[in-house]
Amino acid sequence: MSTAIYSHPDCQRHNMGDWHPESPARLQAIADQLISAHVHDLVEHREAPLAQLADLARNHSASAIAMVRDNVPPEGGECYPIDGDTLLNAWSWQAALRAAGAAVAATDAVLDGEVSNAFCAIRPPGHHARPSEPMGFCLFNNIAIAARHALDVRGLKRVAIVDFDVHHGNGTAESFAHDPRVLMASFFQHPFYPYTEPEPITPTCINVPVPARSGGDVIRKLVTEQWLPALHAFQPEMIFISAGFDAHREDDLGGMALVEADYAWMTQQMMDIARQYAGGRIVSTLEGGYNLSALGRSVVAHVKALAEL
Repeated sequence: MSTAIYSHPDCQRHNMGDWHPESPARLQAIADQLISAHVHDLVEHREAPLAQLADLARNHSASAIAMVRDNVPPEGGECYPIDGDTLLNAWSWQAALRAAGAAVAATDAVLDGEVSNAFCAIRPPGHHARPSEPMGFCLFNNIAIAARHALDVRGLKRVAIVDFDVHHGNGTAESFAHDPRVLMASFFQHPFYPYTEPEPITPTCINVPVPARSGGDVIRKLVTEQWLPALHAFQPEMIFISAGFDAHREDDLGGMALVEADYAWMTQQMMDIARQYAGGRIVSTLEGGYNLSALGRSVVAHVKALAEL
């Protein structure tokens, strides 16, 4: 059994402009750090397939899908702005299908026992994408699409989504707000983009706002006292991770103070939960992380924890 990394060159062809922090260089930085840390050859590498329209439609309205598909500019044309910081180039539709397809394929591979767990090195990211519209660098909600596949196609009864991005995963929260089959656990800097009001804490919604400059001590206490009891009570059959690394202390797009060891620790906690209730099944997808060095180092810590290296 092994850890698989899913990716595809199409994910690097989605380019919103040289000024944009959500850049193709993010995936190259991850690949470089995996090689330099001698992790690349210790995990399996798989090519992300294209998602099917039916995969997208389990979580997104027809109008949300059309907003991306029908507004892709011709190659060499100017980017099409969905909003002020979410743009489409000629490759964006293809990249979005690869990103969602990676998450679905990884889910199937883990459920079929081909690999123990998987990390999807993909872009565009997904956790801000609402069922009704793209937003916040995100076109389709990759982790929500994967979770719906596990539930509605593969027949699981309970799944958990853990989100440790610095920003609130508002699209994911909205997708499953009324679905008792899904527990969502997250922390997020508040007040901060996307400026949603914190939801009430419930047995299936443990999305906890934290102030700027919060570091590993705050997050480890939060995970221990709030996430873990809820996850033990819920007993998920699979865990999905929205793996954002922009809460790192070196990332200027956030204002928190995590380091690589904190990401490794959180991953290890999820591994323990997955071993107890889910047969070890975890699928993780890349969300934020914009300081290239910190991103690459943090992904290495995350993948090493997944692969138990």
